[in-house]
Amino acid sequence: MPAAVTRADPLSTTFAALADPTRRAILARLSQGDASVGELAAPFAMSQPAISKHLKVLERAGLITRGREAQWRPCKLDAAPLRAANNWLEHYAAFWSGSFDRLKTLVETSPDDGKA
Repeated sequence: MPAAVTRADPLSTTFAALADPTRRAILARLSQGDASVGELAAPFAMSQPAISKHLKVLERAGLITRGREAQWRPCKLDAAPLRAANNWLEHYAAFWSGSFDRLKTLVETSPDDGKA
């Protein structure tokens, strides 16, 4: 992740972390329960160090935490940043939904001038 993004607001950091499909797949897997780095790396055709880099990005964004239980270091999903991102998106979804509803009403109530 670029240095400018890591100094940005938390929402920008969250969206930057979510921009990568591998990181989104990791989050999808963690939504099913905790997993080790090895378990998270298994479905991907990339090295464990590459997966670890993705995990560091997710951890810096606050999307995951890494614990320590004896010899196992489970990765856990932290949904709080996702809720903040969803709240931001919902605001714009409401705006666009209202705009499309008004456009639909305008189109449906406009007189048909015979043009197709």
